[in-house]
Amino acid sequence: MAKKLSAKARAAARKQRDKWKNKRWFTIRAPRHPWNFKRIGETIGETDEHIMGRVYEMTQQEFSGDFTKMHVLLRFRVTDVVGQDALTTFVGHAHQSDHTRRQIRRYRGKIDDVVDVVTTDGFLVRLKPLMITERRCQTSVKQAMRAKSAEIIRASASKSTYSKLQEAMLGGDLETEIRNAVKAIYPCRNVVIRKSQLLQTGVVNEKGPTLDEIHAEEARQEAELKAKKAAALAAADEEENTGEGDLLAAAEAMESISEKEEVVEGPSEEDVEEVVEAPSEEESEPEAEDETEPEAEESSSESEADLMKLKKDELVERAKAAGVATSGTKADIVARLLE
Repeated sequence: MAKKLSAKARAAARKQRDKWKNKRWFTIRAPRHPWNFKRIGETIGETDEHIMGRVYEMTQQEFSGDFTKMHVLLRFRVTDVVGQDALTTFVGHAHQSDHTRRQIRRYRGKIDDVVDVVTTDGFLVRLKPLMITERRCQTSVKQAMRAKSAEIIRASASKSTYSKLQEAMLGGDLETEIRNAVKAIYPCRNVVIRKSQLLQTGVVNEKGPTLDEIHAEEARQEAELKAKKAAALAAADEEENTGEGDLLAAAEAMESISEKEEVVEGPSEEDVEEVVEAPSEEESEPEAEDETEPEAEESSSESEADLMKLKKDELVERAKAAGVATSGTKADIVARLLE
């Protein structure tokens, strides 16, 4: 049997608020340097403290649009909240394990290393390079290549800030420098920084665009985009209207032409007197022909309208009976029948 709730428990249950209604969306932004508070995603939370320390992951393809980097995962940790904006710090990246395993094959050499470096602004970063040789190599060769790569990484980090190190690491410049240095020791198939990790933060540079400037720029871009969309829609509407106007003008012209063809000019007074005074058989015959001509025109116009009302199969049968070509549209077949 279900346990009955006490009166206090029932009252507490009624008073319990819906926590989901208290939550709100926060915009996740990349660090100021080197990405100028770029908008990278959204997260939901009830208060600022709830989202502090959250780690947001995304692929480098989603971040920069480079599809060759779809296997690289970027990690950002929320370190500050300003209004609806969650400001982050880049805490490292990693290559997906399945992509790394695909690089390793039989009769190839794999060289791993772990290098801790300190940037000029005091950030302690751990980098893990990976080198894959074309063929198997001796341990002494691996040690030489490992020492050379560590030397290049330390030299590059000692001259760069954390933001510059991120650009060199994710852009491929650091990997290219290592590859050019170690290929003189042994032929190398691939060189990557497969993982990085921020161990300790340093001095944060406050120079650069502020959030207000970024918001103003984003608002300006949205306004420009809306204006372009409105202009494109207006141009499309004008083209449709001009197209309808051309169709209406053509229809009115066709109606005027048909009306002119249907109008029959009446005989003049002199012709009427001549016909009354001396009607002869020879003169009456042309008049009869003249009278039949507009009737024929009317019947031809009516027959054209009647033919257009028919189905295409019936028009094809009539064209076969008349010995006319049956190809083309209904208008083509009707034109051939009326010739």
